[in-house]
Amino acid sequence: MTKNKYFEMNPPAKRLRGSMPKIGIRPVIDGRENGVRESLEVQTMKMAESAASLISENLRHSNGLPVECVIADSTIGGVAEAADCAEKFRREGVGVSLTVTPCWCYGTEVMDTDPLIPKAVWGFNGTERPGAVYLAATLAGYSQKGLPAFGIYGHDVQDSDDTSIPSDVKDKLLNFSKAGLAVAEMRGKSYLSLGGVSMGIVGSIVDQEFLLDYLGVRTEHVDMVEFVRRIEEGIYDQDEFEKAMDWVKEYAKEGEDPNAPEKQASKERKEYEWDTIVKMTLIIRDLMVGNPKLKEIGFGEESLGRNAIVSGFQGQRQWTDHFPNGDFPEAILNSSYDWNGIREAFMVATENDSLNGISMLFGHLLTNRAQIFSDVRTYWSPEAVERVSGKKLEGKASNGIIHLINSGSTTLDATGQMKDDGESVMKPYWDITQEDAEKCLDATRWCAADLGYFRGGGFSSQFLTTGEMPVTMTRINIVKGLGPVIQIAEGYTVNLDPEVNKLLDRRTNPTWPTTWFVPNITGDGPFKDVYSVMANWGANHGAISYGHIGNQLITLASMLRIPVNMHNVPPDKIFRPSAWSAFGTQDLEGGDYRACKNYGPLYS
Repeated sequence: MTKNKYFEMNPPAKRLRGSMPKIGIRPVIDGRENGVRESLEVQTMKMAESAASLISENLRHSNGLPVECVIADSTIGGVAEAADCAEKFRREGVGVSLTVTPCWCYGTEVMDTDPLIPKAVWGFNGTERPGAVYLAATLAGYSQKGLPAFGIYGHDVQDSDDTSIPSDVKDKLLNFSKAGLAVAEMRGKSYLSLGGVSMGIVGSIVDQEFLLDYLGVRTEHVDMVEFVRRIEEGIYDQDEFEKAMDWVKEYAKEGEDPNAPEKQASKERKEYEWDTIVKMTLIIRDLMVGNPKLKEIGFGEESLGRNAIVSGFQGQRQWTDHFPNGDFPEAILNSSYDWNGIREAFMVATENDSLNGISMLFGHLLTNRAQIFSDVRTYWSPEAVERVSGKKLEGKASNGIIHLINSGSTTLDATGQMKDDGESVMKPYWDITQEDAEKCLDATRWCAADLGYFRGGGFSSQFLTTGEMPVTMTRINIVKGLGPVIQIAEGYTVNLDPEVNKLLDRRTNPTWPTTWFVPNITGDGPFKDVYSVMANWGANHGAISYGHIGNQLITLASMLRIPVNMHNVPPDKIFRPSAWSAFGTQDLEGGDYRACKNYGPLYS
C-alpha cells in the first residue's frame, strides 16, 4: 500500500495540562532489625520491582504514553519511612498507591493515608512469613480509618524465593492500576459544555456538583455564538482548514439525500455546509485542548483552550435550526484519525449529554479506544422481526436485538472494518494502520441531513457495524435523593441478514450509523432477557466500549463511590475495596449502595 500523508501515526503526546499520573509502589517490611528486617529486604524490594515491571509492560495511558511507576527509596518499616515515601510520591506526581509485602508489618504505622489516592495492598501468599496476616491487619486499619483499600492475595501458596506473579494476582493488579489511573487522569480536567440544554435532555443539564464532587472535574461553559465569532473572524488555522477540505474531498464520500427532491439543498449550499462543519471541527478541538497556531495569528487567549478531557455539543435545536449540524465534527473527533493522521480519539458527546459523555470517558480511559455514542433506540423481539421480515433471527441475535443508532457521535472505528486475525475489532490508536483507517472511511457515507430534524443542514455519517465484537454498554444516571448510579451491560454486536437489516433500518432514519447489540443474558432480574435490559435502561443514550470491561467499570465506580444499579458481570470477576464486604456479603448490590452512601463522593 502506498504511504499516504494523511495517515501518518501521531506519536504519543500529552495534549492536556498537568502531568501524567504515576503509580507509586510502597514496599513495606517488618521494622525489627538484627536479623528480621535484613532477611526480608531483598524479597520485599523484588516484589515492588516485579509489580512495577508488570504494570509498565502492560499498561499505557489513553494518549499512548507509557505508565510510569515510582518505587519508594527504601523499604518502609515505620512511620518515618512512610512519611519519606509520601513526600517522594507528592514530588513525583503519583496518583495511585500500591503497597506490597511478603511479611508482617506494623499495620497503621506504614500505611498510606492520602484520602484522594486510590490504594491497594498486595500481600504475598507464602508460609515462611505472615503476609496474609499483615494484609488482613492493614485492611482492617484502612476500613476503620475510612480509607477504602483493595486487598490482593494470590489463590495459591508460593515459595519465598518465587518472584513470579500468579495470573489471578496479575489480573487484580492491572485492573486496580488502570481504574486508579482513570481516577487520577480525570482529576483537575474540564468538561466543556458547548451550548446549553438540548431538547430538554436532562443529561445536558450539566450537573457541576456531580462532576466536581465525584470526578474532580470542573465545568467550562462556552455559548455556541463562539462558533459564529471564530468562523466569521477566522479564528482557526487556515492552512489546516485547507488541508482538511482536501481530505474531505478525498475521503468523505457523500451518500443519499433523504429529503424530497424539491427540498434538497443546492450544490452551492452543500459546499457552504461542508465548509462550515469542517471549521466547526477545528473549533471544537481548539476549544477543548487549545492550539498554539492561534497565538501566531493574534489570538493568544483562544490558543489556550479549556483543558477539556471531554466535551458536549448542544446543537439541537437553536443551532441546528439555522446552522449545519454537529454530526460530522462529533463523528470525526470521536474517531482515531483525521487529516492530521492517526491519533487519540477525542470524547465529544452529542446533544451535550454530559452523563453519556462521562460514560464514554470512563470507557476510553479504561480501554484506550474510541467510543460509540448511541441512542438506545428500539428493542426488536424475534417475533416482531419475523412478522415484518418473514425471517427468523439467528445465532447470538436469536433472542432479540437492540438497535443502537444516533446521528452524531458514533466513532467511525465502530464500522467493524479493523481486523485482527480476520475478526472485527476496535484498536487503540497506536495499533491502527493506514489500511484500517481507510477501510473505516470507505465503509462510511456522509448523507445530507434530514431537514425535518436539522433545518440548517449538515451531513450525518451512515454505516453499519459489522462483525460480532465483544462490547460493553454503560450509562451514568442521576437520581434525586440517591445521586449518580451506573448501568453496565456486556454483550456483542451482531450481524443480521442483509435484507432484514435494510428493512429494519429503513423504519427509522437510514442515514445514521447502525449497531445491532445483544446483551449477555443471565436469566435473572434486568438481564432476564433482552427486552428486560431495554426496559431497565435508565436513559435514551448509551456509551459503548470495545471489549467486556464491566469488571473494570465496577472497580472504577467503587473508587468514585458510584453504586452500580445493574450489571451482568460474573461475580468472580468483581473487584471492589475490601471494606465493601462489611456492608453485606449476600446482597452485593445493596452492599455497594450502602458503602457508596457511607463514604460519599471522593472529593466532597
